[in-house]
Amino acid sequence: MKTKTNRKIKVVTLGCSKNTVDSEVLMGKLKANYQTIIPDSSESLADTVIINTCGFINDAKQESIDTILDYLEAKKSGRLKEVIVMGCLSQRYRDSLQKEIPEIDAIFGVNEQANILKTLGIDYKSELVGERLLTTSSHFAYLKISEGCDRRCSFCAIPLIRGNHISRPQEELIKEAKTLTNKGVKEHILIAQDLTYYGLDIYKKRKLPELVSKLTEIDGLEWLRLHYTYPTGFPLELLDVIANNEKICNYIDIPVQHISNSILASMKRNITSTQTYNLLDKIRNKLPDAAIRTTLIAGYPGESEKDFRELKNFIRTFRFDRLGIFTYSHEEDTPAFKLNDDIPEELKQQRAAEIMEIQEKISLEKNNEKIGKIYKVIIDRKEGDYYIGRTQYDSPEVDNEVLIPISAGKVLEVGEFYQVDITDAESFDLFGIVKDL
Repeated sequence: MKTKTNRKIKVVTLGCSKNTVDSEVLMGKLKANYQTIIPDSSESLADTVIINTCGFINDAKQESIDTILDYLEAKKSGRLKEVIVMGCLSQRYRDSLQKEIPEIDAIFGVNEQANILKTLGIDYKSELVGERLLTTSSHFAYLKISEGCDRRCSFCAIPLIRGNHISRPQEELIKEAKTLTNKGVKEHILIAQDLTYYGLDIYKKRKLPELVSKLTEIDGLEWLRLHYTYPTGFPLELLDVIANNEKICNYIDIPVQHISNSILASMKRNITSTQTYNLLDKIRNKLPDAAIRTTLIAGYPGESEKDFRELKNFIRTFRFDRLGIFTYSHEEDTPAFKLNDDIPEELKQQRAAEIMEIQEKISLEKNNEKIGKIYKVIIDRKEGDYYIGRTQYDSPEVDNEVLIPISAGKVLEVGEFYQVDITDAESFDLFGIVKDL
């Protein structure tokens, strides 16, 4: 089938970095079929807008619906011709969207890119697997190593949306990583719903340590970063791989969600408080220089004041380098939906704020310890009076940044590495100057 027409297409991505990858893959196929891609940030008119939605928690669902309605209003006023919706929200609520918002021209769930292309009159080309049109800065990219999740955490809708865990073959991932590296990508960020589960389905063994080792052999790949390492069943041999390979960032993202045994049991995390502490201690002992990031949930059903105090004491005791927190979202069809959502929203927000207040002090103390030290920094962008960069201990868009004054007189290149002397610190930012070039 030949392409019907050469459209101007804008792909709007909402939600997580896994959605970012899906959009980049779709845009790669569209561009290869001679479609004109309009950047999401552009005000330029498009014929078709494809909205890649998020349906994970209530706030994300509302953002997706608001975005759909905004573009339908643009369609109504004649500024574009069609609105297509894809992704997590439409996977989860396809029938409701068709009924409630019939003005949408076409609705697709996840993993339906071939059907999207067919609707647009475009051939799906299997030889384009791995080709992407990057929307991140050209020097870093996300590498999605698996799809779906076999965990059944009580609060999480991901398995309902994305299905069971499916690992991508190592050969396919290495090929994609080489392609990205040849395009100038220096930092590869491994992502999945459950990174540490990788390989169990197709190789009958956890293969993340082996995959990581193979990826670091790629010439031109300078940093490899690991996101979303699930604590239960964490492959401890991975720590040796990280410790012995300078290309792997000293950075572990491990979402523990809570520390109270009663809450962990209700969440179906299959790990206890003691086991969590033991695992984190093993990581710290093996990788004393590593930045450990976690995410938590405040206001889970039944979270008592005692549970919350235990969580706060945990944060004070372990002193995570990076931390994010969500308030509990009562999601239909998840196991936790049967529970009474008994924590008022105001109290959820208050508890989240208390956690972040503790973390802000910890982060400031840890940042102050970096003053006077020299770090390898990659420059992400130029903004206002500063070059903005990151150390290996920070992931883009979610972690600390290093601000280098432009007035220092040295011209820096985005995407390049520099040795930076840290001169000052705030709670979530460092300031520095580049050592002699």
